[in-house]
Amino acid sequence: MRNFLRSFGTKTVNRAMDANIGAIKKLLDGSSGGKFLDVGCDDGVRTLEFARASGATEVHGVEIIADAAEAATARGIIVKSFDLCEPWPYEESFFDFVCSNQVIEHLRDTDIFLKETMRCLRPGGLTVVSTENLASWHNIAALVLGWQPFSLTNVSSEAAGIGNPLALHSGEDPQGGASWQHMRIFAYSGLQDLYLKHGFVSTEIIGSGYYPLPRRVAGVDPRHAAFLALSARKPSAP
Repeated sequence: MRNFLRSFGTKTVNRAMDANIGAIKKLLDGSSGGKFLDVGCDDGVRTLEFARASGATEVHGVEIIADAAEAATARGIIVKSFDLCEPWPYEESFFDFVCSNQVIEHLRDTDIFLKETMRCLRPGGLTVVSTENLASWHNIAALVLGWQPFSLTNVSSEAAGIGNPLALHSGEDPQGGASWQHMRIFAYSGLQDLYLKHGFVSTEIIGSGYYPLPRRVAGVDPRHAAFLALSARKPSAP
């Protein structure tokens, strides 16, 4: 039964992740031109999809895994590797777009991440960030059972799936080391409030995935969706 539940869970998560990619593109759609930065660009495949959705004419990426950075560079992306919790090696107001998918939950200092996003965006520039939702129903159910929420089971270098017997990789060796561990997970209001406190405006959030109900329910109740995608703008110059 446990294997069946994990198999079902994997398929469900993958469908929700695909929907989340669509949500990111939707938030980027309607923009045009300029310089695009994907923070955590991996091999660059998704980065190019996001850049096309934004209409960007120059694509940059940040990636700390050497093989992935090399693959992204081969796809024409201008890639740098650095600590996101330190000052970023870009000029002020350099980018028109800053995008990150499933990155913010891994950072030890989200304040620096947002401050550097703000600094590197041009006035009126757009940022889109996506992450797991602490207030999703499957996380809430795990807490009710006294388990670690699904979104906080990768918190150790000793084993994956800590504290939750239904976590997808429970009992397995952790993949990716410390950089793949989750430091903090935001709920809908927390993610939105964080960006507002840092001076961003015009925030919009789209939810994706709604376990165990159909994905379309996330459009009605994003506050309890599995994934959150938020867009926000740097205020325009006076």
